Amino acid sequence: MTLEEAKPVAPDVVAELARWLAHLGAERRMSGKTVEAYERDARQFLVFLAEHFGGPVSLSVLAEVAPRDVRAFMAARRSIGIGSRSLMRALAGMRSFARFLERDGKGKVGALAAVRAPKLPKTLPKPIAAAEAKRFADADLRAGEEREPWVLARDAAVLGLLYGSGLRISEALGLTRAAIPVPGAGDVIIVTGKGNKARMVPVLPQVAKLVADYVALCPYDLTLDEPIFRGAKGGVLSPRIIQLAMARLRGALGLPDSATPHALRHSFATHLLVRGGDLRSIQELLGHASLSTTQIYTAVDSERLLEVYRSAHPRA
Repeated sequence: MTLEEAKPVAPDVVAELARWLAHLGAERRMSGKTVEAYERDARQFLVFLAEHFGGPVSLSVLAEVAPRDVRAFMAARRSIGIGSRSLMRALAGMRSFARFLERDGKGKVGALAAVRAPKLPKTLPKPIAAAEAKRFADADLRAGEEREPWVLARDAAVLGLLYGSGLRISEALGLTRAAIPVPGAGDVIIVTGKGNKARMVPVLPQVAKLVADYVALCPYDLTLDEPIFRGAKGGVLSPRIIQLAMARLRGALGLPDSATPHALRHSFATHLLVRGGDLRSIQELLGHASLSTTQIYTAVDSERLLEVYRSAHPRA
């Protein structure tokens, strides 16, 4: 149900909300999925306010929202099992909408800034040991499965890119055939990550060969400018298929549920760091805006950081 169908929001807010969402996509260059998430969070907040106040939410009503009303919304969401991370994103989205209104002189919603965002539990990523991480790209490990050889080769190529180049699964599945060099013709790929930001990452010769093996076996016509990895019926490959393939492989290797496709990206960063890679370079390879994010990603312990400091600092 849309905001217009539900009628919890006055026309002036509906119009500003549409302008804000267009701004996020066109000027802030947020991905379609991020904009959808912000729209969903905004709808939930505005519907709550309509029920909370007993009438449609207009710009003048928004201006009267108090911190206790925002806390009531967060409490209501928690009561149905919504976690801190989702609440933090919802609050961030509504703060963005409030700033958009204020910049355009359409009112100020100070209560959103006055409420403290929920704290997130500090959970470190769980990398996979190097020996096991390498085996995920071994198509022979799944030789007993009743699957076509090209499917096994495809999954091995995708998993090889996640560990060998540190890609997010969405980045790997968005690669075109032209983006991945054939073996011996190049050693880097240009990846489009979050916020449509492009970065250059290395591709190992053995990973390029995995991709080439898949291309040779794939029964579909793979044009240069379309996503290279295809599903069983020829459409763009779903991340869920790779997640299921990873689940089967971790079962065969006796690994815990934490061994997910994203854990291969954790492993890429962690293993680079252990072998002497510096955090700034790893940050660039992962496409992180903040170095602090990279430190959390790589599960660096304090002793390892001190070791790097002692060996690298001229006064140490």
